[in-house]
Amino acid sequence: MNSFSSNARAAGSIEFGKVVIYGVGLIGGSFALALKSARAAGEVVGFGRRLASLAEACELGIIDRAGVNPAHELADADLVLAATPVGQMPAIFGQIAPHIGAHTVVTDGGSTKTDVARAAYAAFGGKIGQFVPAHPVAGTENSGAAAAKSDLFQRRKVVLTPLPENSAATLDRVRRAWRLCGAEICELTPAQHDRVFAAVSHLPHLLAFALVRDLAERPDAPLFFDFAASGFRDFTRIAASHPEMWRDICLANRDALLQEIDAYQHQLHDFKIALQENDGALLERRFAVARHARRTWGERQG
Repeated sequence: MNSFSSNARAAGSIEFGKVVIYGVGLIGGSFALALKSARAAGEVVGFGRRLASLAEACELGIIDRAGVNPAHELADADLVLAATPVGQMPAIFGQIAPHIGAHTVVTDGGSTKTDVARAAYAAFGGKIGQFVPAHPVAGTENSGAAAAKSDLFQRRKVVLTPLPENSAATLDRVRRAWRLCGAEICELTPAQHDRVFAAVSHLPHLLAFALVRDLAERPDAPLFFDFAASGFRDFTRIAASHPEMWRDICLANRDALLQEIDAYQHQLHDFKIALQENDGALLERRFAVARHARRTWGERQG
């Protein structure tokens, strides 16, 4: 353990003496800024694929410096966050696992959990108890270090999907980190998580991408976009999200997402039949059910 990390904890002034983040974009960068804002991180070290992104993160005060050697940085790290697209996590876990210290806790910010847990078991082996899967249910359509915000997780859910090997102390440290970021902690199993988010997150993104692509590929596409207004804007905002990240999410949660596509196609078919039969009463009943559910949810959100 380096003297900075040891002295910080000894003084009792800092929760995590050294935090290492893989991927300093929206989620990883916001995590770093939130911990810094809470005065909970002594030093934040960033790893990433592009030196330019790490340099930007340094300039913005998101990280204190860029990491070069995982063996050097991870042995005395208190907390490690993998905040990359989920497709990159198996390789990143492979880099992390051999070098973490006995006290190091690792978590992630991936939007799927069954595949992440599987990759963690493969990489961490006997150290698997030091890894706690997590999913911060927060974000925007923007990406990169410049999109990071210190309050991104305020009053937002973070879903933990604990593993049987996680100790109570390890879970408490991860809960504490996200609470310091302002988040509300929830827990699901990895399978429950992926089934729920296939319906409420992954399918809506797929639908938004599909609609915008359909219009964009029409010969008279500019005509449609010229007249698109608030309804189109609100429904398709998420189609501006990062393509690589959503490619990985859709493939990682393919089975659950395919089931949700089937269910949605069934709903569309019912609406199509109502239109074909000019059945206004049926359309109105279906709309009323959706309106009630949406308003009830909105009221709960405050």
